[in-house]
Amino acid sequence: MRELEREELPSPLSAASLVIVGRGRVGRSLARAAEADGIEVTLAPGDSPGDCRGAAALLCVPDEAIAEVAARIATEGPALVGHASGATTLDALDSAAGGGAATFSLHPLQTFPDGDTPVEGTPAAIASSSAQGLEYARSLAEALGMRPFEVREDSRAAYHAAAAIASNLLVALEESAAELLGRIGVEDARELLAPLVLRSAANWAERGSAALTGPIARGDRATVERHRAALAESAPELLPLFDALAERAEAVTRESVQRVSS
Repeated sequence: MRELEREELPSPLSAASLVIVGRGRVGRSLARAAEADGIEVTLAPGDSPGDCRGAAALLCVPDEAIAEVAARIATEGPALVGHASGATTLDALDSAAGGGAATFSLHPLQTFPDGDTPVEGTPAAIASSSAQGLEYARSLAEALGMRPFEVREDSRAAYHAAAAIASNLLVALEESAAELLGRIGVEDARELLAPLVLRSAANWAERGSAALTGPIARGDRATVERHRAALAESAPELLPLFDALAERAEAVTRESVQRVSS
């Protein structure tokens, strides 16, 4: 009977088949994308998911709440239960799997500053406990205009760390640069730095490590030492960050040169 139920998984485009649980920025953005693509979707609060019987439920709740919400909706008999976490494995959905639901995950590789963030063209990491669930995750991602790719369960934390470095830590880095400019009396630091940041990001997207420029890339150690001295005077708390990134930039430069010469 369970195998028959799993063979009759709902299509992401079927009427009333998708319940997005969680009204945060990710949940609202995905629900908006689903509606725009003609999918009839229910957006439910995390503390009161409602009736998920026979539906596919996608949990867009905080990581620490996934297991609890999954256990709550497992009694409703959903056909599939998934979550949108990047670092959390499918183990958090064990209660739903124990109730007969296929489990999956679908994590948009994107930052969500608000509930209206577009997802079209966004890569999405997917995984599932079954072939049918994986196919559902893939078809849902594609229906929402995203580009699905698989990430192994034992690599989820590393995958999410890469995403955090590329997004969250980039923001922290740029805020550090803006703060330094502010300390030396330069106003509108973010506005002034934005063209440089955007161009650098575009160069990296187009050229990879070959986009690295500046004193480290050209081996100008005297300038790097002047940078360190200035930081020691104006923002000493940023010196460890600078040293760590400078060391990494030197390694990237060496690797880039080796690739070109090999």
